[in-house]
Amino acid sequence: MRFPVDVALAQAVPRLPVGDGWWYEIKFDGHRSVIWRSVDTVHVQARSGRDVTAVWMDLALAAFTHLRPGMVLDGEAVVYRHGRVDFSAAQSRAASAPPRARQLAEEWPATFAAWDILQHPDLGDVRGRPYTERRGLLLDLLEDVPPPLQVVPASDDPTVAQAWYETLHDVGIEGIVAKRATSTYRAGRIWQKIRHADTVDAEVIGHTGPAARPRAVVVELPDARHRLSQPLTAPLSAAVAAHIATSEPGHRKRSRDLGSYTTVARGLTVEVLAGTTRHAVVTVTRVR
Repeated sequence: MRFPVDVALAQAVPRLPVGDGWWYEIKFDGHRSVIWRSVDTVHVQARSGRDVTAVWMDLALAAFTHLRPGMVLDGEAVVYRHGRVDFSAAQSRAASAPPRARQLAEEWPATFAAWDILQHPDLGDVRGRPYTERRGLLLDLLEDVPPPLQVVPASDDPTVAQAWYETLHDVGIEGIVAKRATSTYRAGRIWQKIRHADTVDAEVIGHTGPAARPRAVVVELPDARHRLSQPLTAPLSAAVAAHIATSEPGHRKRSRDLGSYTTVARGLTVEVLAGTTRHAVVTVTRVR
């Protein structure tokens, strides 16, 4: 398996799927991360494929200490503050330069919530095996591994999943991800998710303001419409700037509806408030 790997994703649905063969996992509100434990080092990969080891060094050190060489785990980098999952804290870490990230890690260390294993130290690439088999392998390998590495809770009981959804929102749990027991791991939206935040995913295609500190982004919505966002918060602007810095230079473009903006390379996904997508301006809530 070569770094980086294309990750599996989830499609938002209005209600929890039920029936034979469904498994349900708690959806933590953090930053998607893939941990690669090789013989002599650890790499942490973002959803986009970028190497983000430097900002999650506490997780990398834990993985080097406690994971066997040859393991590749998919999951979420999560930060807890005052007893609840705090996405803004995770976002601040992800958007920080390495020195600042180290300072944040000392105050609010991260946890890695693992939900899948892509490569096994003895069996090699296991993405072609069914979900339930991969889940068993993950549980076996992490059984005696201490925090901050943990396995995401899962159940095949929809009643349990619904109870999680209804009772855990106050501690920062975003929702539930549903997966077929027989499903293999592959890129694309192969899972389903319900979440409390009424948002949709959109792809960033441009920005206004300087590349080092974008003021707003132009996004392509799921129905292919293009919209200009409201002004970005500082952490969101920093996260978009990090993507721009590692991409090919854009070019200036002008649209009657959107005004003047600079294009950016494809590959950066953001969440926008669904309630605003009928209008000319959308609100970006997070960078995926």
